[in-house]
Amino acid sequence: MALNTSKLNSFLFLKLPSAFLCGVRVKEINNSECKATVTHRWINQNPFNSMYFAVQAMAAELTTGALVMNEIQKSGHKISMLVANNKSSFSKKATGKITFICTDGILVKEIVRKAIDTGEGQTVWLKSIGYNQEQIQVSEMHFEWTLKIKSKYPRPLNIA
Repeated sequence: MALNTSKLNSFLFLKLPSAFLCGVRVKEINNSECKATVTHRWINQNPFNSMYFAVQAMAAELTTGALVMNEIQKSGHKISMLVANNKSSFSKKATGKITFICTDGILVKEIVRKAIDTGEGQTVWLKSIGYNQEQIQVSEMHFEWTLKIKSKYPRPLNIA
């Protein structure tokens, strides 16, 4: 059963409250991409009248991580996931509403399948790009995710 925006935003509230309080929200997720938005406000500002870099990183990481979580859930296997490294670049002040997009869903599917087939830990770099309301890129973030299967046998799917 695939994740949806409502489940992911509830997850944010319960498990990542700092991201939720800063205004990070998942707007769209499917098998190939995930979009999240965050709006520049007092709570997430830096001293230079733009969005604090860590808030941008939270939104960007969420887009990559949600794709991984979605694919793991669909696989029915218990697989651990962790960010091992990240790198980022900032090209413009982040003001207004910023939309982060990760389009690496196919890559995620391949790496989850490889982790299941081999039983060995896998790593993958996923990219999320942040755009302002004028569709101008403000930042680009890369996250190295590590995946390791916990059990060779799939868990039963919840049909609730």
